[in-house]
Amino acid sequence: MRSKSPCVYILASGQNGTLYIGVTSDLHARMAQHTQKLIPGFTERYDVSHLVYFEFHPTLEQAIGREKQLKEWRRQWKLRLIEQMNPQWLNLFDPQTGEISAGPFDRSEQST
Repeated sequence: MRSKSPCVYILASGQNGTLYIGVTSDLHARMAQHTQKLIPGFTERYDVSHLVYFEFHPTLEQAIGREKQLKEWRRQWKLRLIEQMNPQWLNLFDPQTGEISAGPFDRSEQST
């Protein structure tokens, strides 16, 4: 059984492609929804479904605050953030197994 944790994530259509920033309390379930195109709107319309970055937070409120912050960032800053964690722009979600690879930047482990 997977644990649920508040998380900010970035999806991309491909390397340096269209970006989407979201927040969820269950990254595995949300990625399954995006991959299967069960969420109508931007990600479905523009085929933005590759998980390229994510970070966990201690509370949903903090994750939402970080999501808002990232959405205000310049595109170049977002690209740099992605490349620090995932320089090859790999899809960190395996739709076959539902597993998420590569360690996130986990803010829930930091003292506040």
